[in-house]
Amino acid sequence: MTIKEAENIRDEFAENTNPSESDVFIFTEAMDYLISEKNRPSDMMFLGGVYYDMQHFDLALKYYEMAAALEYTPAYECLGYIWYYGRTGDRDYKKAFECFSKAAGRGDMVAQYKLADMYKNGYYVAKDLKKYEEIIEKAYRELEAYREREIRISVEAPIPEINTRLARIKKDRGEIDEAIELYLDAKRFLGARIKYNSFFGNLNIMMWLIDDLYSMMEFDNENFDFYDLYYLLTKPNKIKFLYNDNEYMVESELDGNECVIKFNNRWYHDRKEFFSKATIEDEKLTSIYDELYGFKLV
Repeated sequence: MTIKEAENIRDEFAENTNPSESDVFIFTEAMDYLISEKNRPSDMMFLGGVYYDMQHFDLALKYYEMAAALEYTPAYECLGYIWYYGRTGDRDYKKAFECFSKAAGRGDMVAQYKLADMYKNGYYVAKDLKKYEEIIEKAYRELEAYREREIRISVEAPIPEINTRLARIKKDRGEIDEAIELYLDAKRFLGARIKYNSFFGNLNIMMWLIDDLYSMMEFDNENFDFYDLYYLLTKPNKIKFLYNDNEYMVESELDGNECVIKFNNRWYHDRKEFFSKATIEDEKLTSIYDELYGFKLV
C-alpha cells in the first residue's frame, strides 16, 4: 500500500454512509498505515472517531491520546468525553474538566458547553446554574454572530447542542415560543449533520429534541417529516411516505410497554434501532431523509 492509496481509502470511507464490515477493515488498515507513515493528528482523530462511533472506546482512547500528545486541540475535547461519560470504565470528572478546560481555552465551543454542563451538574466543580446559563448564552451569541455574517458553518458546529440547552433554559423561564424556535432551528441543522454522520450521539440529541419539542407544542398530524417519526413511533401508528415515487410503510406496535417497529420487511426493537439501522436499497434512511416525502398517517 502507498500513502496515496491509503489516503484514497480514507477519503472514500468518509463519503460512505453505510460501510460494510469489509469497508471498515480496509479503512482501519489504511489508517494505521497512514498514521505510522505521516503521524498526522487529523488521521488519528478520524480513526479514533470511527472507533468511538462503533463504541470501541478503548481504541478511540488510544488514538485520541496519540493526537493529544501532539497538542491537537480537538483531541482534548474528545478525551473529555471519554472521561466525562466513563466510556472505558469509571468516570473521571477531574480528567474531563482538565481536558475540556484546555480545549475551551483554545476556543473549542463543544468543550465550552461541556464545561457548562459540569457547572450545571456539579461534576468536579461546585454546582453553579448561573455560570451554566452564562456560558450557554455566550456560546449562542457567538454562533449567531457567525451566522449573521453569513460565515459558512460546518454541519459539525455545535448549534444543535447549544440551541437545545438554551431552549431548556428558556422553557424553565416560561419563554415557550423562544424555546420552540430554538428547537426547530436545532432540528433543521441536526438533520443536515446526521445525513453525513449518523453517529449515535447525534441521533440521541434528535430523539431528546423531538420529545421535548412536542411536550411544548401540539403535533400536526397533517404536516410532519422524517424525524417527527421519533414522536409517532412511541405509540401504535402506521405511516406512509414516498421515495423515488415508491411508497413505503412504517408501522409501530405495542410490545409490553414499548413499541416495536416494522419497516421494509424487518422488525426493529425500538425507535433508536430503527433510526440507526433502517435502510432502503442499502441506503440508511438518515442519509436520504431529505429525499423522503409525502408523509401521511394511515
